[in-house]
Amino acid sequence: MKKKRIMAIAAVLCMAFGLGALSSCGVKDDGKINVVVTIFPEYDWVMNVVGEKSDKFSVTWLLNGVTDLHSYDPSVSELVKVYNADIFIYVGGESDGWAKETLASGNVKKDMRILNLMDILGSDVKEEEIKEGMQAEDDGEEKEYDEHVWLSLKNAAIFVDKIAEAICSVDSENSGEYLRNAKDYKEKLSAVDSEYRAAVSEATKNALVFADRFPFRYMTDDYSLDYYAAFVGCSAESAAKPETITFLASKVDELGLNVILTIERSDGRIAQAVKDSTTAKNQAILAMNSMQSVTEREYKDGMDYLSVIRSNLEVLKRALA
Repeated sequence: MKKKRIMAIAAVLCMAFGLGALSSCGVKDDGKINVVVTIFPEYDWVMNVVGEKSDKFSVTWLLNGVTDLHSYDPSVSELVKVYNADIFIYVGGESDGWAKETLASGNVKKDMRILNLMDILGSDVKEEEIKEGMQAEDDGEEKEYDEHVWLSLKNAAIFVDKIAEAICSVDSENSGEYLRNAKDYKEKLSAVDSEYRAAVSEATKNALVFADRFPFRYMTDDYSLDYYAAFVGCSAESAAKPETITFLASKVDELGLNVILTIERSDGRIAQAVKDSTTAKNQAILAMNSMQSVTEREYKDGMDYLSVIRSNLEVLKRALA
């Protein structure tokens, strides 16, 4: 349905403005370099790379806290921004089918730089994993891939390099500054990665229980952590079956965990049910932020990729204690 809608919008725009004429449709030509990104981490990485040259760029962040990656449906004005982007950055998984259709419509700038994060990772993209006790989707046998590639610091460093490369290609005059900014930012990523490795090496436990969707596969694999969860990261499920709750509670008991985890904006009902089904019934319920619903207001108030990653580290320390 979403694919048909995207193609219908493209057809209407072409009829109204003529093929190749969309660059003047609803987009003010202010001489700035147009960068369009889908999610919050991409936006923050771009802003760190451009640094003090941000006034040369118009950066549009599409999924600005309005919805998450899995349910986003672009408006006409948002599609026009994509058509007119000099650089377009998106995740590239199944949830981004709209982006692939938009890029295939023939209306985008011919010299647009396109960064598909999952294509950049290539064979390092992970298949979604149905772990023991996890509630599987009832949607057949089709292979699916985990889209939450931004939650790995190792992946983030790779993406920052590619973003810097794309920005240098559209503003070579300032490429030295962009490359220095990228290098400085990657050093910060590396420092936090070292903090994670130290925390995991000092921890008394090596497994997590998520009474929620589980978008942190890339993070747990980076640090050789085990996990159990109610649903895969891209699951549309929101109600856990009794056997799922019972299994997770048994794992909390077996592993002696003091924390049951959820993701941001969870109502906590599944976590509470798991807690109530444990023997001790005294675990803390804490949330890790997968950065799928960060708002512009939060960003302006100081939230950025590294601050979220550090906040998650503090939760992880408690969960592994």
